[in-house]
Amino acid sequence: MTMKKDPDINVLGERLAPCSSDPLTGFFRDGSCNTCVQDAGSHTVCAIMTAEFLAYSKYVGNDLSTPRPEFGFPGLKPGNHWCLCAGRFLQAHDEGCAPQVNLRATHARAAEIVPLAILREHATDADAV
Repeated sequence: MTMKKDPDINVLGERLAPCSSDPLTGFFRDGSCNTCVQDAGSHTVCAIMTAEFLAYSKYVGNDLSTPRPEFGFPGLKPGNHWCLCAGRFLQAHDEGCAPQVNLRATHARAAEIVPLAILREHATDADAV
């Protein structure tokens, strides 16, 4: 089955910017937080990892910091940019440990799960609008 990407538009209504190529992120592992109907987790929020968020994610069952070479996953470190599942981002926000967000690299579909006001609250200084 071929997966058809949604239009590459960010939450600001602009063309979606890349999130990270090192480590390579995204549902499609193309460096962007592109999505499609098959992306059940909505990997659409371009977040900047923090030690606090990585510990939280591990605590709730998604260890993003341990390398998994068998899957080509290097493990994330504070400062890495990563396409997070929108629901996990919202959960971290509710628990007070959400990371910063690159709005220009966050897909418009993220706003279907996370209110835009919350995304803006966590925007990087460069994205503050």
